[in-house]
Order: sequence, then C-alpha cells, then structure tokens
Amino acid sequence: MPFSSSQKDVFTIAAVCLASLMFGLEISSVPVILPTLESILRSDFKEMQWIMNAYTIACTTVLMAIGTLADRYGRKRVFIISLVLFGITSLGCGFAHSAGVLIASRFLQGMSGGAMLICQVAVLSHRFQSGAARGRAFSAWGIVFGIGLGFGPIIGAAIVALSSWEWVFLVHAPIAVLALALVIVGVDESVDPQRRRLDVLGIISLSLAVLGLSWFITQGAGTGFSSGSAIASLVVAIVSVIVFAAVQRRHVDPMFDFSVLRIRRFSGALLGSAGMNFSFWPFMIYLPLYFQNGLGYASVGTGLALLAYTLPTLVIPPLGERLALRYRPDVVIPAGLFTIGLGFLLMKWGSSVAHASWLTMLPGCLIAGVGLGLTNTPVTNTTTGSVPSERAGMASGIDISARMISLAINIALMGFILVEGILSSLRNQLSGSFDDGQLRLLAQSISAGNTAVFALPGQGTTIATDVANAALANGFGWVMLYGGLAAWVLVAASWWVFRSGKAIHSQQ
Repeated sequence: MPFSSSQKDVFTIAAVCLASLMFGLEISSVPVILPTLESILRSDFKEMQWIMNAYTIACTTVLMAIGTLADRYGRKRVFIISLVLFGITSLGCGFAHSAGVLIASRFLQGMSGGAMLICQVAVLSHRFQSGAARGRAFSAWGIVFGIGLGFGPIIGAAIVALSSWEWVFLVHAPIAVLALALVIVGVDESVDPQRRRLDVLGIISLSLAVLGLSWFITQGAGTGFSSGSAIASLVVAIVSVIVFAAVQRRHVDPMFDFSVLRIRRFSGALLGSAGMNFSFWPFMIYLPLYFQNGLGYASVGTGLALLAYTLPTLVIPPLGERLALRYRPDVVIPAGLFTIGLGFLLMKWGSSVAHASWLTMLPGCLIAGVGLGLTNTPVTNTTTGSVPSERAGMASGIDISARMISLAINIALMGFILVEGILSSLRNQLSGSFDDGQLRLLAQSISAGNTAVFALPGQGTTIATDVANAALANGFGWVMLYGGLAAWVLVAASWWVFRSGKAIHSQQ
C-alpha cells in the first residue's frame, strides 16, 4: 500500500540513521580492537595504521564519483547498492584471517561505506529542504551517528570479550538488511536535472594524490624520506594534485566545482570539516592504543574510558544545531574547533602528570568530545545548505572528501609523530647505547605496544619497561599537542573566511 508523506519522512530518517549508525560503529569500534588484531593476526604498527587508513582512503576514492553518480542516476538507487555492498564487504572483513586480507577487505568496505555516507547526506538534503524540518532531520542523523561513535568503543570491546573480533565486522550485515528494507519502502528517488558526466581522470588523480601522500608519510619514516620509494610516492602525490586541479578547471562537469569555494559560508564550514579531521577523528585511532599500551587497561576498561571521548558526540549535536540557528554557523563552527583544541591540550597535560590515568585524561576527553559535538552537525548542514538543493550530492561530496582526505593524511601523520616522539625520548634516555637506526627500530616496536623489557638481537643492553613507558608517553604527548595546535590553526582559518564573507556581503 502507498505510504503517506509523513510516514516516508520517518522511514527516510530511520534508514539514514541506521546507515549512519553502521558508519559510526565502523569508525569507533575498530580502533579499540587493534591491539587484539595485532596479536591474533601477528601484524605490526604499520599494518595497524593501514587497517584504518585503507578504509579512509577508499572512502575518498569514491566520494566524489558517488556524488556525481547519485545526482545523475538516482540517490535512492545508489544508496541501495551501497548498503548491499557494505553488508557484503563487512562479511569479508569478518572472515579475514591475515592482516593483508583484512586490509584489502577494509579497502572494499571503505568504498561502499563512502558511497553509503554520501547518499545519507544527499537523501536527507533532498527530502527535508525547509529550515525547521531540515534541522530536525540532521539533528536526528547527528544523534544516531553519535550513538555509533559514542558506544562503539565499549561495543567493540564487549564483542571481543564475549565472542571474537570477527563479530565487530559481521554485526553490520543484519543492520544493512534492515536499512535496505527501509530505503526500498520509504525513500523517494531524486536526481540532479543537469545529469553531469562522470569525471574518471579526476577520480583517479585525487585517489593517487591521497594514497601517495599517505604512503610517503607512513613508509618514509621507516625507509627514510630520501629513499627511492618515498620520493617516488611524493612525486606521484604532487603530480596527481596538479593533474586533478587542471582536470577540474577544464572538465565540462567537474566533480569538484571550484566555484563553490567562492561561497564563503561553504568554504568556512569546509575548513571546520577539515579541522575535525586534523584532531579529533584521527586520534580516535590512537587513543585506544594509549589507554591499553600506555596506561595498561584491558579492552573493556579501554572501551569504558573512551566513552568520555565519544559520548559527548551523542548528546551535544542538538545543542550545536540550536546554537548555529541562534548565533549563526560562522560563530559556532570556530568555537567548536577551539573547544576541540582546548581538549587536546588538556589531554596533553593529563598524560604528562606523574601518575597518569583515565581520571587525568577525563577533562580533556570530555571537552574535545563537546567541541566535536558542537562542530559536526552545523558543518554538515552549512555546507549542503550553502548551495542549491539539486547540487546537494556535489556539495556533500566535497564536504565528505575534505573530511576523508584530511583524516587519511592525519592518521598517517599522527603515526609518524608518535614514532618520532618516542624516538626523541629514547635518544635522550639511551644516548650512546644504540645507534640511530637501532633506536628507530625500538621506537617502532614501542609504538606497537611492546613496552616489556627487551633487547635488540645481538645487543647486550636491555631496555627497561619504565624507559619504554616514558618514551611511549612522550610520543603520545607529541600527538596530543599536534592535534590541539592543528585545531586552533583551522579555527583561525575558518574564522577569517567567515569574517571575509560577511565583509564582502555588507559591501554589496
């Protein structure tokens, strides 16, 4: 039987929220099981980085293409396909029994997840176009996304404790089936009447740029940034960026329409979008490692401790949306980023005290989470609301691409900073005991959580646990400092762009 408009509203919100729940769980439940994966799959620190980065890079490779495909061939149709593929690839991750297979499966899962995410925003933007209804819809989306993020760590830890790590991935299959049913019966089809063509060269060049830079940061720390492979990956990244920019300017239907950057509200919100992924989201990968390897908590204890970091993303988004409606996004977005930066600096302090624990980390975790909650929904609503509704797919594609690109790069960059911080501490504590190459091997081993007493093969000198723990704490301190300062740099940039836009508007 046909459903009423109000019923379809409910079905649409429910379908999008279930998809966002899966995406949120996939972000926050996997990091807490990385130490388990490292042990069971006999993998190293770099492979742990790639288990997460494969997902984010894959998201980036499809986002702009999916935005165009959804606008051209139908957002409902592409949403259905993405849900089916996400369920299938989640099964593939759950049945993986080596780090290499899991990384490959995560890449495929990331492609379907990116497609699913871009469709969520486009479907909501098309269905709810008035201010009040749009605000309620995006608030519901933000709340459920926050539930996935907020409870993901404890859910992931509980699944490992009660069953096995495989079910952290397998659980998505039945959720995808339910979301699929809701989309089929409740979501109306919508397209962009302009029917833009797919920009294949732009997709390839953007993907190579992100992959090349991530590879340079991740692998260069081990092989040396002057090595042939590192230089080659950097050259590929630079050339790909140049090709991407040239293609977008000449293409009849570019997937990245640079003209939208002239809209100051869009650009200011886009900087806020990137700012969250220079700080909060990439650190989601490393914070569980700090609680488990640095503070010695078990997986369930780590999951509980991480709730302080993630739960504010559940309860704060509605407040962020109301504040944006009252005080404008150009005030709330920079304020939210500033709060994230403040939280990171408080975490830096909490990790440096004599007896660091979850209690000393609690204030910083809470404040960073509050900042994220204030920023996330206004950013999404502002980027999609700054352009005509028929270009919602393109706008959300640029927004999510900015998030995924900055996330992928910063996962790699934070890993590099962590190892360098550990290495700096080892140099100070073990001056003269090892050469620099041996110290770097030690730093990489410690970054993977090996802080017990050990020695390099052929070396009589052992590394005491307290030395390794001090080095690990120093490395994480560097990462927290970077996250705080990076957020504040993006605060200044976002504020300046928003202010410039107001000045131009007032002159006109």
